[in-house]
Amino acid sequence: MKLTDNNIPGQISRKRRTMCTALASLCSLAALPQAWAQGAEDYPSQPIRLLLPFGAGGSTDGPVRLLAKNVSEALKQPVIVEYRPGAGGTLAVQNLHSMSADGYSLAVSVLSVYRMPYTQKISWNPATDLTYIIGLTGYAFGIVVPADSPIKTMDDFVAYAKAHPGELSYSSPGVATTNHLTMERISRHYGIQLNHIPYKGSGESLQALLSGQVQSGAETSAFAPHVEAGKLRLLAVWGKNRMKRFPDVPTMRELGVDIVQTSPWGIVAPKGLDPKITQKLHDAFKAAMEAPEFIRILAQFDMEPDYRSPEEFTAFAAQTMKEEKAILDELGLNVNA
Repeated sequence: MKLTDNNIPGQISRKRRTMCTALASLCSLAALPQAWAQGAEDYPSQPIRLLLPFGAGGSTDGPVRLLAKNVSEALKQPVIVEYRPGAGGTLAVQNLHSMSADGYSLAVSVLSVYRMPYTQKISWNPATDLTYIIGLTGYAFGIVVPADSPIKTMDDFVAYAKAHPGELSYSSPGVATTNHLTMERISRHYGIQLNHIPYKGSGESLQALLSGQVQSGAETSAFAPHVEAGKLRLLAVWGKNRMKRFPDVPTMRELGVDIVQTSPWGIVAPKGLDPKITQKLHDAFKAAMEAPEFIRILAQFDMEPDYRSPEEFTAFAAQTMKEEKAILDELGLNVNA
């Protein structure tokens, strides 16, 4: 094509725009590492959300809110607790998995998360597709009945269940939670059939028990104040040792059932979080979990600090997934088997 005075400026203008765009792209690419590093140094510069997998009123709620308060003060940004009850304690981490790995979205990860590949259809692996920040503690569990129940001991519980197959109801925070699966193991040991009534979190399940909607409960130690108040009766606990507040209540091992369950939990982020941000969060949460007021609130629910570093927490997740698969296979509850 023959050039004219009319089209030469247009071509020059287009060339200049193309060159400027290319140079801008190169400058942006060159600046990426510096911007990324600067973001880690400045973190956090906005509020952090912390997803809690249960509703208000359970044994996780108070300790997590206190942690959030202390971490907020350490990082100089609000840590906002958001409830995500449901899906057997896995909904918070399921929501988290699709969020950005920028340090502004975290979740409390509980034992049921490591069962997800066997209880649900998911396309990701909790052991490898999350960033593990810190392991904090573990729950205390037990079997409780209303104080006016004719069931006064585990022997009574078993005898009633055998006399009324499939009728004795118990509450739990959801299907395939630690509460549910441990009760299934206990039922198998005794050769009894129970009626499982799942709820969306320990707050709801405990309220159902207190209001008489169910006959018994497989609960975390949120039951303790109600046992002390004379509203509930504690039949047995699932820890290695008896609970300090209830020294007369036997463990399952003492009753001849070889089960110890504490269900450790901690804080996770989406996969790919900057290691510098991971370390900042770890340090803030570790200081918060070592604070005397946090240890005191754990004691209210008969829990104790159970620290795991990011590396230890990651290894725990991988090992727990193997163990949970074995349990679900044994109980015939692995939906993907």
